[in-house]
Amino acid sequence: MGADETIIVEDAVQVLAMVGDLSMGLPSDHSIRTARLASKLAEENGDEADACTSTRLVALLRWSGSTATAGGFASLLGDDVAGRHAMITRTLPGNPNLTLPNVLPLAQMQCEVAGDIAVLLGLSADVEDSLRHLFGSPQRGDMQDVMFAPNLPRSVFYVRLAGDLEMLAPAHGTEGALRLVQERAGVKYPATLVSKLLPHAQAWLDALEEPSCAANYAGHDRLVPLSIIADVIELKLPWLAGYSRRVAELARRSAALAGMLALEEKPLQRAALLHGIGRVTVPNAVWMRSTKLEAADWDKVRKVPFWTARAGTQVAAIASDATLGSLIYERLDGSGYYRKLRGDSLGMQERLLAAAAAVTALCSARPWRHAHGLPAAATLMTAQAAAGRFDRHAVAAVIEAARAPAPKNGGARPLRDGLLSEREIEVLRHVSLGESSREAARAMKISPASVRAHVDTIFQKLESHSRPAMTLKALARGLI
Repeated sequence: MGADETIIVEDAVQVLAMVGDLSMGLPSDHSIRTARLASKLAEENGDEADACTSTRLVALLRWSGSTATAGGFASLLGDDVAGRHAMITRTLPGNPNLTLPNVLPLAQMQCEVAGDIAVLLGLSADVEDSLRHLFGSPQRGDMQDVMFAPNLPRSVFYVRLAGDLEMLAPAHGTEGALRLVQERAGVKYPATLVSKLLPHAQAWLDALEEPSCAANYAGHDRLVPLSIIADVIELKLPWLAGYSRRVAELARRSAALAGMLALEEKPLQRAALLHGIGRVTVPNAVWMRSTKLEAADWDKVRKVPFWTARAGTQVAAIASDATLGSLIYERLDGSGYYRKLRGDSLGMQERLLAAAAAVTALCSARPWRHAHGLPAAATLMTAQAAAGRFDRHAVAAVIEAARAPAPKNGGARPLRDGLLSEREIEVLRHVSLGESSREAARAMKISPASVRAHVDTIFQKLESHSRPAMTLKALARGLI
């Protein structure tokens, strides 16, 4: 892991907080505001500084696992973004699909992934434990009767209450939000905690507009892989797993062939790993559509790079990387989005990144089409370059890099550490991309029962209970 491919823990938390907020259809600073409210609650309840820090981190990562449940909520609500926003702000009309048996497994999956994210970031056991039980757990009952379990971390209650107040106030006003919160007192959070909130609620909400202090806790400046952010984003659409990693690697290998200096090459990988931030704002139904997109769908898709760029304004540490990543869909003839830049407005970095992303996408399977072979992708890209959409030199460098074997000391290759067998890694590759047991079995020429047996074994070895959690751990370990 080179320094150019890392990010400090606090910055990663901030980016993942924004990703979670956007995935839930919430304002991009919702979790930041919730964290400040939750910390106030912890202080008011007499918690020590370390506990307040843990509460803040739990609030920031509260929705970090929401990309993993986008598909499930899309099935229940139709629109996983607007639908979840309406659900949690209590503005959703009655929906017969929102039953506890339908929602609880998704809540548990979200908790599992959020807890795994805390582990990948090296956060404390308190933060991990709180995230794993924020929305209920199979070990501690359902989402109602666990509320007063003595072994639940207090951060859970602070974040639940603070999050509800911050979400409900814009939709219902402060008085309406407090009324709804009081209805949940003794059910979702302790009534005593609600009573401590009531006298301060308006003042605390008003104070959210004031600048916040920089975080300073043990390990906040430790380096972690930047790829964690890409991996979490791509849990939204299983067939995207590892896509940004592949774009980053292809861009890196293409840079030297395009005559770029090492200094120019370094930002390419970072931008590639962050370019998908805005993708979480678009409902899964749009991404999964096999027919021509409607105008309203295109409006959402064109805003993807806008939200990626917006992340750079919210988290200063990734400003230049997010800006470069947000240009990945621009085209030389002005037909790209969202800025519709042309020709000289796009430098070689932008041109190479755009070509690397397009070639990687063409060579990757999608639910509505098979993957193109590299010769077919090269033909298509060469034609696009001749038509003036892509840079000829960039396309030639990317195609040459894609044709060349990966160097022995470069690229992300499966890690043969003995944890999984070769067959289990093969099964993992298929199911992590969203293939059903039957689809994986057909591709591997084995029975669906054999695939299911291998998946069960993989779950046990990776200590996972869901496919998104399994995929996230497998990517982090270099198994896929």
